Amino acid sequence: MTWQAWATAAIIVFAMALFASEKVRIDIVALIALALLMVLRIVTPEEALSGFSNEATVTVAAMFALSLGIERSGALEPLIRLLSRIRKPWLLTLGMMLAIAPLGAFIKNIALVATFLPLALRVCARSGTSPARVLMPMAYAAQMGGVCTLIGTSSNLLVDSLSQKHGLAPLGVFEFTKLGVLLAIAGIIYLMVIGRWLLPKQVDAEAPEMMQVGKYVTELKVMSDSDLVGQTIAEAKLGEKHGVYPLELLRGEEHMWSPRTQKLQVGDVLLMRGEWEKLEEFRKQAGLEIDPEFRHSRDDGQARVLLEVMVTPASPLEGRTLPEIDLLSRYDATVLAIHRRGRVLREKMSRIAFETGDVLMLLVPETMTSKVRGDDRFIVLNERDDARRPAYKAIVAVGIMIAVVAVSGLRWLPIPIAAICGAVAMALTRCFGRKDVYEAMDWKIIILLGAILPLGVAIEKTGLSKYVVDTGMSLVGSHGPLAALLMVYLLTALLTELMGHNPSVVLMIGIAVSVARAVHADPHPFIVAVAFAAATSFATPVGYPTNTMVYYAGGYRFTDFMKVGIPLIGLFCALSMLLIPRFWHF
Repeated sequence: MTWQAWATAAIIVFAMALFASEKVRIDIVALIALALLMVLRIVTPEEALSGFSNEATVTVAAMFALSLGIERSGALEPLIRLLSRIRKPWLLTLGMMLAIAPLGAFIKNIALVATFLPLALRVCARSGTSPARVLMPMAYAAQMGGVCTLIGTSSNLLVDSLSQKHGLAPLGVFEFTKLGVLLAIAGIIYLMVIGRWLLPKQVDAEAPEMMQVGKYVTELKVMSDSDLVGQTIAEAKLGEKHGVYPLELLRGEEHMWSPRTQKLQVGDVLLMRGEWEKLEEFRKQAGLEIDPEFRHSRDDGQARVLLEVMVTPASPLEGRTLPEIDLLSRYDATVLAIHRRGRVLREKMSRIAFETGDVLMLLVPETMTSKVRGDDRFIVLNERDDARRPAYKAIVAVGIMIAVVAVSGLRWLPIPIAAICGAVAMALTRCFGRKDVYEAMDWKIIILLGAILPLGVAIEKTGLSKYVVDTGMSLVGSHGPLAALLMVYLLTALLTELMGHNPSVVLMIGIAVSVARAVHADPHPFIVAVAFAAATSFATPVGYPTNTMVYYAGGYRFTDFMKVGIPLIGLFCALSMLLIPRFWHF
């Protein structure tokens, strides 16, 4: 290989390590890879910027707007009300999958899971069922639906765009539907018959904080009339009497890491951990006051409500602190407490940098709750109020989405143009607000797509693709195109679990086309294998954003996804090897 091929391989390995570590945001990783390719002059400036004008990038951006219109217009509310009547957990699981899988073919998966997640938690709480029995199948169903159409997931659009650059004909909107529906049916049957026995039976309510939502950390200020003044924490026996636990004592700028022997003074701030109800009861009995640094102290007579909200995957909040997101000016909201899965937070709340899955306890005016629920940076975990949107907007939004699918499916307009026209139509009919679409746009995915696509150019340009294909074919030998197809599927599935579905498509499309030509087969079956292997990531909670969302909310262990997901991947792989050659002949 040339030095450029070796350098490209090194950049890929470096990017994979960063993707897998989750220490650096996915869009930043893609930009780092792009910068290295340009600095080493492996790609030209024109090639480096080509990803941002790619049809897949533009279409994904437009589809975000269309999904937002469906969500904000209230089109899903009748279905949500119907599902909310279910009392039996197994029936709720089945109902959720049957509802989400078809919707996932046309609506952004993250938005779907975010919409149905509070409903699932509410029904589970009402029936006394662990959310772990319901949430993972729900996330998997969103992926199964997403792969059924070309517009269902961003990786499918990437497959189409990249395959066209290799001289293949454009794929239709329903190109994957026949295989996708059969796999979805098989997947739902597996989850109901076998997978349900592999899911955790329950999440122990007395388990450590890493197994539940609810172990909050808050700041409580000692007031002049408090019974704790003059006592030490050890003497007060807070854990025994109230079930709450002091983590730190803050006295002015002084941090006291071992506060049990310190006598409490007026104005001291206790960093306390516990269930929210117990923290609130302790606060009232001990004469303390919630004292976040940025708390809202104005009494304007407005009714206020408590909201539990979770930071979503790929949220702009990641890495930012309370002063930076400024919820007070935006929503008149006070952050009362923060919970982080698997860790006991010991910093002042104003200094905590948010991560995906963090749960905030907010005190907001009742008039602001609908705005908080409309913020795509959060998922509201407690019960949602009826937004009472005009019914005609839901009809308009659904009609626009159907028109986009029909126009692009009949090839009257290219998919990017149809999607842009649909987004404009939803904006003109006010299915979403003027600023909503920019706030709801997942810019990390847009940047990721634009920045990672030139990596595929580098793989082809440097000859690295040919080297990988030659190595792979030496392993396949003379076993024919089916063995080569299996190799492509498994390699794509492995890369997807390590680095996500979009980067794995960029790496694998050129390789898949070259492998097909090496075994003298039509490339289409191999392209389809890449699409399905990339869009169905079941084995880890980090392989797909919907998995990450339910991982935090459901109290799962990492190994729970492996137990349920690996057999499901094996089932999809076996069915794909059987069905792909029948639908797309070698």
